[in-house]
Amino acid sequence: MSPNKLTLSGNVWIAADLHLGPDNPDTVQDFLQFLHSAQHQAHNLILGGDIFNAWIGDDQIARPAPWLTQVSEALRAFSSCHSLYLMRGNRDFLLGETYAHHVHATLLPDYVVLDTSAGLILMSHGDEYCLDDLAYQRFRYWVRKPWLQKLYLACPLSLRQRIADSARAGSQRGKQYKSTDIMDVQPAAIVAACEAHSVRAMVHGHTHRPAVHDIPGFDSIRRWVLPDWDSESSDGVRRGGYISIEGVQLCLHQWGQEDQCQDTGRYINLASS
Repeated sequence: MSPNKLTLSGNVWIAADLHLGPDNPDTVQDFLQFLHSAQHQAHNLILGGDIFNAWIGDDQIARPAPWLTQVSEALRAFSSCHSLYLMRGNRDFLLGETYAHHVHATLLPDYVVLDTSAGLILMSHGDEYCLDDLAYQRFRYWVRKPWLQKLYLACPLSLRQRIADSARAGSQRGKQYKSTDIMDVQPAAIVAACEAHSVRAMVHGHTHRPAVHDIPGFDSIRRWVLPDWDSESSDGVRRGGYISIEGVQLCLHQWGQEDQCQDTGRYINLASS
């Protein structure tokens, strides 16, 4: 089987952009409850990147903070019964095999074709398709360099944390001067990726624009965008959710909103024909 193809049977739940960390204990607790529900309703769970607000190296698990211990134990509880898959995002691109092994999960590549009861679906974190954000793509290019990651991981944890905090603050400042369109995915890139893998649907996160998106001019392709999670938002609105695949139905579930479900037989299974 290709390393970029994953065959899944049974119900699949997918979540991303959880941004778990010490500064959002309510989000952590919501995620723990989500894992409890998934353990009873899902056969497979995919966490599609930005699981953590920042990941400064797998060696954190040697002396984990209390919140990380809670999360890791809950992930192990799920993976003791079901299949757990982790994907890297732009905030946790240093997530490695050591942590995946620690929670008995499979670490996925940057993209994977899911072979499900609903047909073939292309899955990624999504940041690689934000091609109009040139500054971010330059950043992504460099931080994925193995030699640069090796230098960073050789630094003490305290220094790595300061570097990560500084980079995150710089990213937040930079967003003030970017249009929302620039920070979204490029439709042409989505079409090209779907056509390259002979699929008619993509699931991704990163953009924090949860919805079922059509692509103008390509009615047979749909883009399912995962919600970001935030239970401590300043506006008091609790955000979060996931996508489920059950039978031939894909459903987008968002906290406090009506579910969006579609029978994929109308379009996704074209990829299998």
